[in-house]
Amino acid sequence: MSLPHPNLDQISLANVLSVLGDQTRLAIVGYLACNEGVAVSCGQFSEFGSKTNLSYHLAKLREAGITHTEVAGTSRLISLRRADLDSRFPGLLDSIIAAAQELPALERLRDEA
Repeated sequence: MSLPHPNLDQISLANVLSVLGDQTRLAIVGYLACNEGVAVSCGQFSEFGSKTNLSYHLAKLREAGITHTEVAGTSRLISLRRADLDSRFPGLLDSIIAAAQELPALERLRDEA
Protein backbone atom coordinates (compact mmCIF):
# COMPACT_ATOMS: atom_id res chain seq x y z
CA MET A 1 0.00 0.00 0.00
CA SER A 2 1.27 3.47 -0.80
CA LEU A 3 -0.17 6.89 -0.12
CA PRO A 4 -0.62 9.56 -2.81
CA HIS A 5 1.96 12.33 -2.98
CA PRO A 6 1.93 15.30 -5.36
CA ASN A 7 4.48 15.39 -8.17
CA LEU A 8 7.07 18.14 -8.04
CA ASP A 9 5.18 20.32 -10.53
CA GLN A 10 1.98 19.94 -8.47
CA ILE A 11 3.52 21.51 -5.35
CA SER A 12 2.30 25.11 -5.16
CA LEU A 13 3.77 27.88 -3.05
CA ALA A 14 0.33 29.07 -1.96
CA ASN A 15 -0.59 25.61 -0.68
CA VAL A 16 2.76 25.08 1.08
CA LEU A 17 2.47 28.42 2.86
CA SER A 18 -1.17 27.82 3.74
CA VAL A 19 -0.42 24.41 5.27
CA LEU A 20 2.54 25.79 7.22
CA GLY A 21 0.39 28.58 8.66
CA ASP A 22 -0.58 26.14 11.40
CA GLN A 23 1.82 26.01 14.37
CA THR A 24 1.43 22.26 14.88
CA ARG A 25 2.39 21.54 11.27
CA LEU A 26 5.22 24.05 11.47
CA ALA A 27 6.50 22.31 14.62
CA ILE A 28 6.31 18.93 12.87
CA VAL A 29 8.45 20.30 10.01
CA GLY A 30 10.93 21.67 12.56
CA TYR A 31 11.11 18.30 14.29
CA LEU A 32 11.67 16.52 10.98
CA ALA A 33 14.43 19.01 10.14
CA CYS A 34 16.15 18.20 13.45
CA ASN A 35 16.10 14.53 12.41
CA GLU A 36 16.81 15.09 8.74
CA GLY A 37 17.88 12.09 6.75
CA VAL A 38 15.98 9.76 9.08
CA ALA A 39 12.36 8.81 8.52
CA VAL A 40 10.39 9.38 11.72
CA SER A 41 7.49 7.18 12.82
CA CYS A 42 4.16 8.77 13.64
CA GLY A 43 4.51 7.82 17.30
CA GLN A 44 7.40 10.23 17.72
CA PHE A 45 5.06 13.19 17.20
CA SER A 46 2.91 12.46 20.29
CA GLU A 47 4.15 15.69 21.89
CA PHE A 48 2.26 17.65 19.23
CA GLY A 49 -1.26 16.31 19.87
CA SER A 50 -3.64 13.37 19.83
CA LYS A 51 -3.37 10.57 17.27
CA THR A 52 -6.43 11.80 15.40
CA ASN A 53 -5.15 15.36 15.32
CA LEU A 54 -1.70 14.24 14.20
CA SER A 55 -3.14 12.08 11.42
CA TYR A 56 -4.93 15.14 10.08
CA HIS A 57 -1.82 17.35 10.25
CA LEU A 58 0.46 14.71 8.71
CA ALA A 59 -2.00 14.19 5.85
CA LYS A 60 -2.09 17.94 5.17
CA LEU A 61 1.73 18.06 5.06
CA ARG A 62 1.87 15.07 2.70
CA GLU A 63 -0.88 16.40 0.42
CA ALA A 64 0.94 19.76 0.15
CA GLY A 65 4.15 17.99 -0.89
CA ILE A 66 6.11 19.00 2.22
CA THR A 67 6.59 15.49 3.58
CA HIS A 68 6.87 11.98 2.24
CA THR A 69 5.05 9.17 4.02
CA GLU A 70 6.21 5.59 3.60
CA VAL A 71 3.94 2.79 4.70
CA ALA A 72 5.84 0.08 6.60
CA GLY A 73 3.40 -2.52 7.88
CA THR A 74 1.24 -0.76 10.43
CA SER A 75 3.70 2.12 10.75
CA ARG A 76 4.03 5.31 8.77
CA LEU A 77 7.51 6.75 8.32
CA ILE A 78 7.59 10.50 7.68
CA SER A 79 10.41 12.51 6.12
CA LEU A 80 10.84 15.98 4.64
CA ARG A 81 10.84 16.35 0.88
CA ARG A 82 13.80 18.72 1.14
CA ALA A 83 15.26 18.08 -2.32
CA ASP A 84 11.89 18.62 -3.98
CA LEU A 85 11.10 21.77 -2.01
CA ASP A 86 14.61 23.20 -2.49
CA SER A 87 14.34 22.52 -6.22
CA ARG A 88 10.89 24.11 -6.51
CA PHE A 89 11.35 27.02 -4.06
CA PRO A 90 15.07 27.63 -3.35
CA GLY A 91 15.72 28.86 0.21
CA LEU A 92 12.09 28.59 1.35
CA LEU A 93 12.50 25.47 3.49
CA ASP A 94 15.55 26.88 5.29
CA SER A 95 13.54 29.99 6.23
CA ILE A 96 10.62 27.88 7.40
CA ILE A 97 12.87 25.63 9.49
CA ALA A 98 14.57 28.65 11.09
CA ALA A 99 11.16 29.99 12.15
CA ALA A 100 10.02 26.58 13.38
CA GLN A 101 13.05 26.20 15.66
CA GLU A 102 11.72 29.03 17.83
CA LEU A 103 8.37 27.36 18.54
CA PRO A 104 7.77 26.50 22.22
CA ALA A 105 6.95 22.83 21.44
CA LEU A 106 10.35 22.31 19.80
CA GLU A 107 12.22 24.20 22.50
CA ARG A 108 10.56 21.96 25.12
CA LEU A 109 11.60 18.82 23.20
CA ARG A 110 15.20 20.06 22.93
CA ASP A 111 15.28 20.81 26.66
CA GLU A 112 14.10 17.26 27.45
CA ALA A 113 16.73 15.66 25.19
